Amino acid sequence: MSGIPLPLPPDAAAAGILISPVEIPVEGNRTQPPGVVPSEDFRACHALRESHELSLWGNLDRCPTLAESQEFWRGNPYEERHLFLARRGGSPAGLCSVTLPLRENTDTAGIDVLVHPAQRRQGIGRALLQFAEAVAHRQGRTSLDGYHEVPLERVGPDAAMLPAKSGSGALPLADPAVAFAAASGYSLEQVERSSRLDLPVPAAQLARVEAEATGSAAAYSVVHWDDQCPDEFVAGLAALKATMSTDVPTAGLGWEREDWDAARVRDEEAAMLRGGVQCVVAAARHRGTGELVAYTVLNWRPGVPGSATQQDTLVAGPHRGHRLGMLVKAANLRRAQARWPSARSVLTWNASENQHMLSINIALGFRPAGYEGEWQKRLG
Repeated sequence: MSGIPLPLPPDAAAAGILISPVEIPVEGNRTQPPGVVPSEDFRACHALRESHELSLWGNLDRCPTLAESQEFWRGNPYEERHLFLARRGGSPAGLCSVTLPLRENTDTAGIDVLVHPAQRRQGIGRALLQFAEAVAHRQGRTSLDGYHEVPLERVGPDAAMLPAKSGSGALPLADPAVAFAAASGYSLEQVERSSRLDLPVPAAQLARVEAEATGSAAAYSVVHWDDQCPDEFVAGLAALKATMSTDVPTAGLGWEREDWDAARVRDEEAAMLRGGVQCVVAAARHRGTGELVAYTVLNWRPGVPGSATQQDTLVAGPHRGHRLGMLVKAANLRRAQARWPSARSVLTWNASENQHMLSINIALGFRPAGYEGEWQKRLG
């Protein structure tokens, strides 16, 4: 890894592991040349991710495909991304990663640690975490963020819970990832609820919620696009994405507002297409001004044809109270079902304190699937 020292933590030797940077093939400006085959180490990391997802959820609905993963780890002008593989006795045992925002939040690093299910409780996770934290610290980052998910069935009615500092939501103390993060000095800042919606949504239900929403939104029209935003709307979408970066609840994570423009939108769209991700977008447009004031995004991957994911949904502050969130979500679900008939469910995530958006999802038929912990550690 060019320019980044690779400190070997004391616990790595004790765990008998070797930690190495994973090279991502790049040509020109991050564009994958035809025929490039991911390295053995990269494929090993992807296999570790798949093993983790299967052990946790029993499926790969939340797991990036190989193409997505390779595109993501190339990084972009807005975030530097580094992936490391741990081998023990020559075999892959775990991975860690460090992501470094480059335009905003430049005191922050994203940290992730994953250990093969058969190699856990042997000190590998602790060694990988020490390694990732040292890399982040040497890059001048003083705020470390991480997250993980907990399936719903792990949260029993009598489980001892760790409350989030946001004041809403909690995670079970007995969950291994919760215990690991807490013992490593991380604070649980926020809990998000993950939810699943079965597809197709009954036509009568969609028609009902759309009719109810339309009755409150006479001053607005809905516009749609697939994969790439029309030129006439791209500036408005960039403004909404900048608002999205701070308007969603972030508890004590303290994220700065992101600077979005048309070039950043186009960069994100191109990366999604290179990674094989398809998108449908519905947006609300104010009839009087022509301004985009709300939007919502659904993603789908041919490699995981049975599952779609709900991404951003935002209504700009001055236009709230007109049921625009429901209006664009219902319209986008209708389009997604037509474009991706193989999809049998939609996954989404909402901060536990975001009761308004949760209520919209519940009305559409989303049901709880699990929880996601957002953790933070401040370095001295």
